[in-house]
Amino acid sequence: MRWDDFRRSDNIDDYRGDSGGGFGGGGGGFGFPIGGGGLGLGTVVVLGIIGYALGIDPSVLIGGAEILTGNRPGYQQPYQERRSTRGAPTDKTGQFVAAILGNTEDTWKAVFAANNRQYRAPRLVLFNGAIQGGCGMAQAAMGPFYCPNDQRIYIDTAFFQEIERRFRGCTGKACEFSQAYVLAHEVGHHVQNQFGTLSQARRQQESFGGARSPQSNAIQVRVELQADCYAGVWAARSNEKWKFIEPGDVEAAMQTAAAIGDDTLQKRAQGRVVPDSFTHGSAAQRQRWFNVGLKEGRVAACDTFAASAQL
Repeated sequence: MRWDDFRRSDNIDDYRGDSGGGFGGGGGGFGFPIGGGGLGLGTVVVLGIIGYALGIDPSVLIGGAEILTGNRPGYQQPYQERRSTRGAPTDKTGQFVAAILGNTEDTWKAVFAANNRQYRAPRLVLFNGAIQGGCGMAQAAMGPFYCPNDQRIYIDTAFFQEIERRFRGCTGKACEFSQAYVLAHEVGHHVQNQFGTLSQARRQQESFGGARSPQSNAIQVRVELQADCYAGVWAARSNEKWKFIEPGDVEAAMQTAAAIGDDTLQKRAQGRVVPDSFTHGSAAQRQRWFNVGLKEGRVAACDTFAASAQL
């Protein structure tokens, strides 16, 4: 993908410190505590693997992923005892993140304006290892995630390497578009938050007793697939203006979507698939909904909650 011309966002708090000039540089290696239990909030990949490996419903570990904030600690003052650099980082990885975030801001601002709405951009937190945030302790092993409490996206950029090395979600330069897809997915959750989708989904989940029921998991899957679709909308709308997508990019994103599908992770960890425990959708579902957004380029096409929606 071509991203050199993208505007760099200043909505970044970089807590990686002086060692943050590369993938996972410094003291924050990307550890997978399989067999060790790391609990907490988060998003897709690692906690799901831990849950399947330990025989635990991953929704318990993920805490309903991004939306069931009612079962977590409330808002806390973030970033205690850590210094940050505000604005676009200067290292290559930081520049890439700033460019993708800036482009999502420009794209969603235009989409919202066309519907007489104002887009309020999220902040993005770069960190190594772990950091205190608005939804509790953010850890590298959780993967990237969005916290609706403080409207921030948290990411240890070492995760980008894991997409290629551990999950084999892409190879070579095409990994950049896969990385952009991951970031755009988390921005998609912020879009959902502004639309009120997250609070509505949370209320629905609570009516089913919280994050531990199959019904609540099914709601969570629809939330996650919609964020995948919104990532596709971003890619489509941005590509209309910038023509940044290159041959092989979309295929790499689809490979990544397949690599982090719930069924793929379950098969890898426990040799069987338990659809009632899905929290993010199968490989085929994640691929389908990203492609819906990419082909349609419209928010309205991403209604995964519609009664007629084919997941």
